[in-house]
Amino acid sequence: MDMVARLVDEKPLVIFSKSSCCMSHSIKTLLYDFGANPTVYELDQMPNGQQIERALLQLGCRPSVPAVFIGQQFIGGTNTVMSLHMQNKLVPLLMRAKAIWIWNNK
Repeated sequence: MDMVARLVDEKPLVIFSKSSCCMSHSIKTLLYDFGANPTVYELDQMPNGQQIERALLQLGCRPSVPAVFIGQQFIGGTNTVMSLHMQNKLVPLLMRAKAIWIWNNK
């Protein structure tokens, strides 16, 4: 878990992903569409990816990817991020963490 904490430290938006995961792709696309520039860790392309994935599972992220951290806080996976988005709570979280600066919802 310390490894995950080090990877998200001082970054406003972090996504743990796998390059072959369609749900990870969807979450990354959603966040990019808000103008965010997340730090993305593709676990299947990292030498210690399996170790990080085990740590994410210990944090309660099931499935392990995508795992989204906003403002160094574990938010959750696809269901949680999409729920926050549908409740209009995702953008305020991103703005508070300074992951996005402005949002014009036209």
